[in-house]
Amino acid sequence: MAKMWAGRTEGLLNKDADDFNSSVSFDKRMYRQDIRGSVAHAEMLAKQGIITDGDAEKIIGGLKSILSDIESGSLNICDAEDVHMFVEEQLIERIGDAGKKLHTARSRNDQVALDLRMYLKDECAEISSLIKSLLSVIAKKAEENTDAVMPGYTHLQRAQPVTFAQHLLAYGEMFRRDAGRLKDAVARMNFSPLGSCALAGTTYDTDRGFVAEKLGFDGISANSMDGVSDRDFCVELLSAFSLIMMHLSRFAEEIILWTSWEFRFIELSDEFTTGSSIMPQKKNSDMAELIRGKTGRVYGDLMGTLTMLKGLPLAYNKDMQEDKESVFDGADTVKKCLKVFVPMLESAKVLKANMYAAAKKGFINATDLADYLAKKGVPFRTAYKIVGELVGRCVVENKTLEDLTPEEYKSINPAFDTDLYDAINLENCVNRRVSEGGTGADSVQKQISDLKEFINNEKNFY
Repeated sequence: MAKMWAGRTEGLLNKDADDFNSSVSFDKRMYRQDIRGSVAHAEMLAKQGIITDGDAEKIIGGLKSILSDIESGSLNICDAEDVHMFVEEQLIERIGDAGKKLHTARSRNDQVALDLRMYLKDECAEISSLIKSLLSVIAKKAEENTDAVMPGYTHLQRAQPVTFAQHLLAYGEMFRRDAGRLKDAVARMNFSPLGSCALAGTTYDTDRGFVAEKLGFDGISANSMDGVSDRDFCVELLSAFSLIMMHLSRFAEEIILWTSWEFRFIELSDEFTTGSSIMPQKKNSDMAELIRGKTGRVYGDLMGTLTMLKGLPLAYNKDMQEDKESVFDGADTVKKCLKVFVPMLESAKVLKANMYAAAKKGFINATDLADYLAKKGVPFRTAYKIVGELVGRCVVENKTLEDLTPEEYKSINPAFDTDLYDAINLENCVNRRVSEGGTGADSVQKQISDLKEFINNEKNFY
């Protein structure tokens, strides 16, 4: 079959070349956006007197019937170069010559740029909603675990006591930033390229602003060449998706550690774990592992898009067809991971006793003991050295700092007194960290309140 663009050439492609050139297998997901954009374009053409009101009515009616048939499943999108050609061919088949007028003052170059922006806006709305759900679970879990003392780690070594709430709220901050990045990226993307045509604009007296407003854009692209060749928004969204995945991956890694027998800080619901085909005792955190693994996939989508764009001259080039599979895959992967991660975290059982038992080991109250001496007038560096020697002694004698007697402490430095045991009590170590943003009770409550306030403000989400 000859192509609708046949003219200069016969439009008869080699079968393999035709398949290679076709994008309908993956861009057909944009059919809703393509039809919405075409309806707005037809309304504008009629408003401007470029086509008659009667032709516009036929076009819009035909487009709506195509949409209805696709949605019902009675029309399958296939046997076309792309979704745009499919819709146009169907329209002409249904309404005749009036359908041939739809493409007036429009090119596929600006049409696809429009559809892609509209589609990605819809995807970002869904992803933003999922991030909001995740933040709500984090806030809820944090509120339930303000009293769960656990070891905080640096270099994966036990460092200082924190609460599980504080640990969760750190991820809350990450996903808050992710919500902001998505919103900012959409704001920069939200300009309609339609009317840019192939690259130089059109000789018709169009109203680009009318179409932009109809479709929910903040304005129009200011330069027609940029309008058809800009894919910054794909790169920016894939960068935002990559950061979301990086945060999910870090969180997933901790869940994998916490569910191991070596930690046993949390237990996942059976709904989000698998077993072994040979080892009957296994309960594997496979969903968390898959999320961790899929992060690299989204990074690949970003790097592929950057590489595809890096050497392209203006304006449109066929290379840019490669943008869609990458950005679609990035959005799909983020959504799938969030849809699993949110209920997985919500249903996880927190094993507070195990966390506390781990916190009692590893001398994570050593800094508090050094601070105790410093507050007694001992220079901090001197106090640091004294406590380091005490820890070394405890390691040799298989003791904790709490096990040493007052006499043993005083033999090291007379500044020690019996109130030192109060200073190294784990709960006190946590609650005395009164600095803003720290793990103290008041600070954690403020962080929870701030997070809830953020969640409840719709302006923070796209």
